[in-house]
Amino acid sequence: MNTRILPALRHDVPASLVVFLVAVPLSLGIALASGAPVVAGLIAAVVGGIVAGALGGSVVQVSGPAAGLTVVLAQTIATFGWATTCAITVVAGGLQVVLGLSRVARAALVVSPAIVHGMLAGIGVTIVLGQLHVILGGTAQSSALKNLAGLPAQIVGHHSAATMIGLLTLALLILWPSLPQFARRVPGPLAAIAVATVVSVVGGLTLPRVNLPGDLLRLQFVPQLPSDGWAGFALAVVTVAVVASVESLLSAVAVDKLHDGQRADLDRELVGQGAANMVSGALGGLPVTGVIVRSSTNVSAGAKTRASAVLHGVWVLVFVVLLGGLIQNIPLAALAGLLVHVGAKLVNPGHIRQVRAHGDLSVYLVTLIGVVALDLLKGVLAGIAVALLLMLRRAMWSGVRAERDGGDWRVVVEGALTFLAVPRLTKVLGVIPEGATVRLELVVDYLDHAAFEALANWQQAHENSGGTVIVDEIGHPWFANGKQGNPTRSRAGAEPALPRWLAPWSDWQASTVPPRSEEGDATLHGASEFHRRTAPLLKDTLSALASGQRPPTLFITCGDARIVPNVITTSGPGDLFTVRNIGNLVPAGQADDSMNAAVEFAVGVLGVREIVVCGHSGCGAMTALADGGRDHASPLQDWLRHAEPSTRREDEVALDGAVPAARPDRLALHNVLQQLDHLRHYPRVAEAEARGELTLTGMYFDIGSARVSIWDSRSGDFVPAGATAPAAR
Repeated sequence: MNTRILPALRHDVPASLVVFLVAVPLSLGIALASGAPVVAGLIAAVVGGIVAGALGGSVVQVSGPAAGLTVVLAQTIATFGWATTCAITVVAGGLQVVLGLSRVARAALVVSPAIVHGMLAGIGVTIVLGQLHVILGGTAQSSALKNLAGLPAQIVGHHSAATMIGLLTLALLILWPSLPQFARRVPGPLAAIAVATVVSVVGGLTLPRVNLPGDLLRLQFVPQLPSDGWAGFALAVVTVAVVASVESLLSAVAVDKLHDGQRADLDRELVGQGAANMVSGALGGLPVTGVIVRSSTNVSAGAKTRASAVLHGVWVLVFVVLLGGLIQNIPLAALAGLLVHVGAKLVNPGHIRQVRAHGDLSVYLVTLIGVVALDLLKGVLAGIAVALLLMLRRAMWSGVRAERDGGDWRVVVEGALTFLAVPRLTKVLGVIPEGATVRLELVVDYLDHAAFEALANWQQAHENSGGTVIVDEIGHPWFANGKQGNPTRSRAGAEPALPRWLAPWSDWQASTVPPRSEEGDATLHGASEFHRRTAPLLKDTLSALASGQRPPTLFITCGDARIVPNVITTSGPGDLFTVRNIGNLVPAGQADDSMNAAVEFAVGVLGVREIVVCGHSGCGAMTALADGGRDHASPLQDWLRHAEPSTRREDEVALDGAVPAARPDRLALHNVLQQLDHLRHYPRVAEAEARGELTLTGMYFDIGSARVSIWDSRSGDFVPAGATAPAAR
């Protein structure tokens, strides 16, 4: 055990000292901003470090009083008084423990990041507006709006020595990150508070300072339940529990991204935070949460285990008990300067850019303004309401547009088509002139009853007026099923549809070919489909390939229409140099000029790194070869003579451990291996393979099971793709 603990302590002890130096001034400042006794911040720092550090689920998270609860606490203390606020903290901690034991911690992560960031920004603005009054020699008002209204008069009014100390603290905090690295080894908050305190003491300035009880070890704080107003008490409990839990869990998730060690157990973290709040409230401390500032400092200082968080709490306790007199020299204006800096950092420009990029800026701003203008709970509820409205709008979004298509019209409907989109749908359809031929392209992932009726009624009316409506439904047939009297009721009942570039023509063209088209126009109709939908997606890829090709693979396969090389290899333009013939044959002795030219060009000019020979089940060439039907000469029979060496191979070849029952399929496996042997007699191929620059691969596609198998020379078997590492076959 010692061999594991001692190395960790070599990292954790120094890290705990760094975090302790950051925690003391922040804890004092947060208590000041909350309107609580200053010592309550120190109690929360001690309890958060020791209790939450020992019991929590994150090994490197540091807990203590957090700026995120200052607004809630200020309102709670003003309403209930300090003793009842301590009781609220105890009960809120118990609620956190129950939630943690119920294993619902991850539910807190469903809260939109825009709401969380907006809440923190609102808290930051509220702190800044209040503490600026303290820096300028005044007193913070009861609300952020009153602080904002009174700020101009406070700025132009008389400024005392407190203003100088507060601005000095703020200036040091702003400039500290730009100092040389050796100076920045001292935490900025500690340095700023220390310098401001020394200046105020040496200068003999008369200022309001921190006031601590005479004997910190004999605190008599006892939580007190209210005599009435239980509904408000319960609401305050839930508010403190929810805000503290969300802040702690999000902090734990963020801290996990900063280190490579053990991941946080969020349910255990919630239990640890709850236990710490019960103890902190019972001793007269502020509520405890996981704090990202101290936690990130802990990680960057090299902490490895939870010992660092626990020790930081011990150091706070030792410092307060032994050196409490030093704390009482700290000017309140210096703590106010620290809080202005902390509050301003809560309005994070990076978070604003992030939520804006995701389209959630309105949620962020509503939450921020709600927290500042109303209160934290109402601001968060307003943010949740806006987030739900945005989610509903996005979920129900539908794009509807009409455009001329030569002499006809094209109407495209995308997204979820619901009753909310019916007014816009009917407006767009209303521009289509009577008698026009219209292609109605439905690219929808949901179609409700109201939207179906609107489309069906318009189609009937347009066709009755002499027009033509061709319904082209891409994906699940929502509209077609409804027309047949069997509507799909929900997305859960919608079966996935093949994309058209993969689905056979017969699966989609029957309902979309214009009536005036002939059956032979199917290829032209497919080309039109390519131009409308596929070409815009491939344009950039094909533009990059316009000047030349450098495919990595020469793919030799059968001309069978059921084999689509790019589909079974999940490849695209520029990936495969494909040669197709009857039976995927490579004539021995270089007897075919076409194949000779293809191999020469692929290996010698294009420099392919792989040649694949792909056979398949149900091959007509192999069936003809197995039947031996060569009674009369024909071009096909002349070609199949190049496959005769495959019939003379005697060793059985298995497909995924079993020899195929049908002789043509067994012959197809042998044929793949025989063509690989023929390839190795091509000089270009032999030289490239000898240099290790070329790999020959045998492939087999079972059409019925849609299964691709690869020849594995080590097992002497065709095995499912992915079951063997690429190697020379």
